[in-house]
Amino acid sequence: MKTQGTLSFYIICMAVVISLSACAGWDPDRDQREADEVQMTIEQFVDKDPGLKTFFEKSYGYAIFPNVGKAAYIVGGTYGEGYVYEQGNPIGYASIVEASIGLQIGGQGFSEIIFFRDKTTMDYFKLGNFEFSAQASAVAVNVGVAAKTNYDSGVAIFTLLKAGLMAEASVGGQKFKFEPKQ
Repeated sequence: MKTQGTLSFYIICMAVVISLSACAGWDPDRDQREADEVQMTIEQFVDKDPGLKTFFEKSYGYAIFPNVGKAAYIVGGTYGEGYVYEQGNPIGYASIVEASIGLQIGGQGFSEIIFFRDKTTMDYFKLGNFEFSAQASAVAVNVGVAAKTNYDSGVAIFTLLKAGLMAEASVGGQKFKFEPKQ
C-alpha cells in the first residue's frame, strides 16, 4: 500500500509540472499579455525588495520567468517559460528545465529573474546552451537582499516563491534554451 501511495504522489507532482508547461496556442493579444505578465512579475519582485531596481537599471539584460513549477519525489523536475530582455527591449523567449535526483519531496511554484551583467554573458545565454551547475545559487527575494548580492560568473539570480513546499538535498542544474523573437 505504501508503494501505491508513493507512486500516486509522484504522478500528481509531475502532473503539476506538466500542466504549468502547457502551450496556450495562438493568441492575437500575445504581445500585450506578455508585457503585462512581465510588468506584474517585476512589480512583485521590486515590491518585495526595492533594491532590485538597481539590477534592472544597470544590467545589460535579463530573463524573466513568471511561472516556474518544480515537483519531486526522489526524482524531480522543473519547467518554466519566460521572456528575455536586452538593454530593456524584448528580444526573445526562454525555457528553463531541470532534472534532479536525491533526497527531495514536494512541489512548488516560483518566479525567477536572471540578470546578465554584460554583453558577453548575455550573448553566451543567447547561444541556447546556457546552464547552471548544481553549485549555482539563487537568492530568495526579501527586503535588502539585492544590496548584498553580487554577480557570480556574470549573472545574478533571484527567485520569489509563489506557493508550495519543498524539502530537498539533491544534485542537478538548470538548463536554458533561448528562442529569438520573430
